[in-house]
Amino acid sequence: MTISERDIEAAQTGPHPATRPDAEARAFGARVGFFYAALFLIYGIHLPYLPVWLDWRGLTAQQIGLVTAAPFFVRLVVTPVVAIYADQYGAHRSFVIALAWSSLAASAALAFAPGFWSILAVAVALSLAITTIMPLVETVAVSGVRNGGLDYGRMRLWGSVAFVVATFAGGAVIARAGAGSGVWMIVAGAAMTALASHLLPHPRLATGAVKGPARMPRLDEAKRLLVSPVFLLFLLAAGAIQGAHATFYTFGALNWGNQGISPTMIGVLWTIGIVAEIALFAWSGLVMQRMWATTLLIAGGMAAVLRWAMMTFEPSLVVLIPLQVLHGATYGAAHLGAIHFLSRAIPDATAGTAQALYATVAAGIAMGAATLLSGHLYATYGGGGAYAGMTLVAAIGLAAAVAVRRLWDGERLGGGERTAAAASDLSSRARLSPEEG
Repeated sequence: MTISERDIEAAQTGPHPATRPDAEARAFGARVGFFYAALFLIYGIHLPYLPVWLDWRGLTAQQIGLVTAAPFFVRLVVTPVVAIYADQYGAHRSFVIALAWSSLAASAALAFAPGFWSILAVAVALSLAITTIMPLVETVAVSGVRNGGLDYGRMRLWGSVAFVVATFAGGAVIARAGAGSGVWMIVAGAAMTALASHLLPHPRLATGAVKGPARMPRLDEAKRLLVSPVFLLFLLAAGAIQGAHATFYTFGALNWGNQGISPTMIGVLWTIGIVAEIALFAWSGLVMQRMWATTLLIAGGMAAVLRWAMMTFEPSLVVLIPLQVLHGATYGAAHLGAIHFLSRAIPDATAGTAQALYATVAAGIAMGAATLLSGHLYATYGGGGAYAGMTLVAAIGLAAAVAVRRLWDGERLGGGERTAAAASDLSSRARLSPEEG
């Protein structure tokens, strides 16, 4: 199937002037960006320092792995169900508000949890709340990309900025006040997120949709998506590449501490990685004009294989710095490519379902399984063995990403509709690899 010259020209010259962000759309983007910033204040402490707090509470490596992995599996049911109801009733904002206040309650309860089983129960509730929020907000943001002419990266980067601030400040606070302070910083971030949730706009402000509940995706539409080889390979690619971060997210700070790296320097290392991610998001508009969406997935997979293979040797600080720069690809490029793939390949009727499946697989099944594997490998073989396992996981993701690039023809999956953006992807692919066009 050929691509018309008109489609290629439209795609390469960017959005039509009528679709460029107006004042209302820019305000929409600012409110979404502010919420990302508040939410990532939690992530910036929860991700690197919750394991440190759990270790301070006396949990073993296996128990820490269980506490961090269990929420990923609970999400298999909760996250898609929440997303389906949010799509059906147009209740994304209401669910986000409820989940944000739930995260505040759970984080406060975690501070007083007396033992392992109570810690496990409350930590699962907290993680479930703060992670189920994400696909709901991503659906809101993508609606602004599709219909408001907004740049996803420019909204999302404020989350990364907040993550840097929280991670760097968190390391400094823990260095001065001790590991027990970590949970109280999570409580503070949850309080900010609960307040910010009331400023989050409804998707229809960007889409111009009429008031009332959104149409529930028909069963045949969802079925076509779920049996699509391209979509299933995409889920495998995104899940494996993101899941390969499990050792780093769960045991990275602990392993660096065992190497003699100070908490402050650990915060600096996390900051370096997120700054690289921010740089990519800041220039995402230009990147996506010149690159095919799954090319970014492939770049993320290649960087992940290199990054985790090098981490098996527990390198010195001089080597860790450039390895942390690769986070801009292993997470940033992979996530950006995934979001734009969903925006370009998924029909509007199943957009929310696809977002929930991506979140459930990438941040649920894959991350949960990889985290359990990391807990076993870390306890048995140490940091080097755990990172070697993640290198293999990343290689699987890379192979799947290459397969998606070869198989996807630019059409909406199950819908047969090719957008100008998809045409640009194909023209870019043809320029890079004429034999595959």
